[in-house]
Formats: sequence, C-alpha cells, structure tokens
Amino acid sequence: MADLLVTDARLRDGRVVDVHVVDGRVAALAPVGSLARPDGVPVVAADGGLVTEPCVDGHLHLDKVRTLPLAGEAALAAYTAEGMAESAVSIDLASAVKEHWSVDLLLPGIREVLQLGVEHGVLHVQAFVDVDSAAGLIGMEAVLTARAEVAGVVDVSVVAFPQDGVLRDPGTAELVEAALDLGADVVGGIPWIEDGEADQRAHVEWACALAARRGLRVAMLTDDAPDPAYRTTGMLAQAMVEHGLVGRGVACHARALGGYDDAALVEVVGQARAAGLGFVSDPHTGGRALPVRRLLAEGLPVGLGQDDVEDAYYPFGRHNLLEVAFLAAHLLEMRSAADLEALVDLVTTGAARVLGLSGFGLREGGPGDLLVHDAARTVDLLARHAAPRAVVRAGQVVAQR
Repeated sequence: MADLLVTDARLRDGRVVDVHVVDGRVAALAPVGSLARPDGVPVVAADGGLVTEPCVDGHLHLDKVRTLPLAGEAALAAYTAEGMAESAVSIDLASAVKEHWSVDLLLPGIREVLQLGVEHGVLHVQAFVDVDSAAGLIGMEAVLTARAEVAGVVDVSVVAFPQDGVLRDPGTAELVEAALDLGADVVGGIPWIEDGEADQRAHVEWACALAARRGLRVAMLTDDAPDPAYRTTGMLAQAMVEHGLVGRGVACHARALGGYDDAALVEVVGQARAAGLGFVSDPHTGGRALPVRRLLAEGLPVGLGQDDVEDAYYPFGRHNLLEVAFLAAHLLEMRSAADLEALVDLVTTGAARVLGLSGFGLREGGPGDLLVHDAARTVDLLARHAAPRAVVRAGQVVAQR
C-alpha cells in the first residue's frame, strides 16, 4: 500500500483531474493543480493521457501458454478449420501433449505471460488449469506456484478445469476435488464436450453441486462450437439457480448462441438473467462468437478474455487485453464511438462485473489501481493498444515505460 499523485489525468468521462492515492486507495479526484504535493510522494505525469481502471482477463488457459511447439499443428488445424466444426476433435488431439508436462517445463511460460500481462495492465486473471487423467495436477501445481509469486500485484483466480470432460474421463472428478484442496478457488466445467445431452446435464449438475457444497464460484466453457443444437449455456444457468449460485457463475465462449434463432436466444437470455450468469467472449480464437452486442443490450455481464497464448488453439497472444479489444472491434463489428467505449468496458469494468470483483473501479474511495496511458482518446487507446505509460497497483507503480 503506497501513496501516489497522478497529475493531469484524463478520465473516460472527459474530466481532467489530479488523482491522489493514499494508503493504496484513491483519496481524491480533484481539479488539476488543486492538490498540495506532499513531500516524498511519487508523482506520475499523465500529461492529459487517459487514466483507466486496470484490465481484467476473465478467461486464460494459463497452464498451456507457450506450449504450441510441444503440441504441434494438428490440434490447431482442427480447432480453426471448417467453421470450428472439429473443435471437439482438437481437444482430444491437444490432450496428448500433457503426457510430457512437468512443473519445470510449464513455469517459465506461465511466469512470462503473467509478467506480460502486468506490462499491459492486466491485474486480474481468471486462469483455467487442466485437471484430468492426462495432466494430473501438474499444471495446477505450476500455476499455484506462479500465483504465489505475483501475489499483491496480480490477483489470479484459479479454475480447476476438467478439459477432457468428467464422464468421458473417469477419475477427473476426484482430481478436481484434489485441486480445490491444493488452492484452486473456482469449479470449472466443459459440459458440451460430453457425449449427449444426458451426460452434458450430469456434468453441469456435478460442477454446480460441488461449487455449492464448497461455497465457490463456477466457470465453464459452454458451447464452444457453432452448432446451434448445443444448449449447455442454458443448462448452466438453470443449475446455478437450483444450487443457490445466483451471481456466481461464468460462461466462456458460448459460441453456439451466435447461431440461435431469436426465440432460442430470448430463452437463454432470460435464463442467464435469472441466474446472474456472466459471459466471457474470445472472438479472436475461433471462427464464431457469442452475440456480444445483443447480450450487452440485454444488460447481461459480458467481458473479453485472452483465452490462449501460443498453444494448441491459438498461435498468437501477448496477454494484452487492449489488443484483444482491438481485434474484437473488427470481429464483432463494433466500431462506432459508443462501441469503442463499450469495448474498453469489456476488458475493464465489464469484465470485473463478470468475475464479481467487489469494489472495482476508478473513483474516490476505490482501490488505487489504475493505468496511465499515452493516448488521450479512446479510439487511439484501442488503435494503438500500446502498453500503458504506468501501471499502478495499490498506489505502487509496478510497471512503467
């Protein structure tokens, strides 16, 4: 916790202020020049650049970063070809590489990507970590080690994620419980990968019952394929209500919703609203995307995520959420001035809402967590998607160009 003064800061509502952080919290947003400069307090000059909340990554497969050279091209080709029709096949192909995993092998990439995130202002991450018969708990041990190393700078919420399914992969349910005992704090799921509707419902029921029993949140990859016959997003919403998890769940991808007819979409929107279900979309990693604009219009919580960094599903990635928002502007056809403001929300305040981050936001009395950008306009912030001039956590500059 530290004190800091940020001068000549342009807020997204158009005001230009000085920001005074005291004991790690924002004490004042005051007219420029109106605050006394206490002796010894560091000063960051924003010079009229935008100052925003930090970025929030609601969906990152942190254990798999930088593993594409190990996985080879087959899984990537299957995931991206023919409108994602073979996305389920790609998961099985990618699973084979986990036989060669070790904590020492995974840790350097994990550390690098978390540091890249800090440099680009990503201070909150929901990290999905494979827990299954192929990976065991190796990825979990590596990510938990890295989480401890960045504590106080990056908040990492760890999802125990049964990547290969639960019914399809016997013994995985027990491994998920073991991962939670080690320190994972979210119950994961991927129900659409199971064989048939009955097993998909059983998968969702298992995960939500476990989350309710342990008092945890739930986060699932739902309907990660363009087939509108998939209905696991609605299953998740219904189970959240039944298990008392209202407001404590996230659906990532949900690409099939982009192919729903209007009646089906209206139904799942109502289910999601009743459940307080949030959504994270990663339109850059696949050929189909959640109908983000429609869900925003319905008032549902929506964020964007990095999803992958150079792994079996995506060959790029710098853990730069402004870059993700820039790509989303094209892929989701969101390019008006209002759309650009919404895109920044999707990687800051909107994503924080999805993850249930209490107290998040740049305001008096709020946390002293902020990004100082060179860009003075939102259009330039997204077009350049440059690393911030300064990244501040609890009043302490943790990265600076």
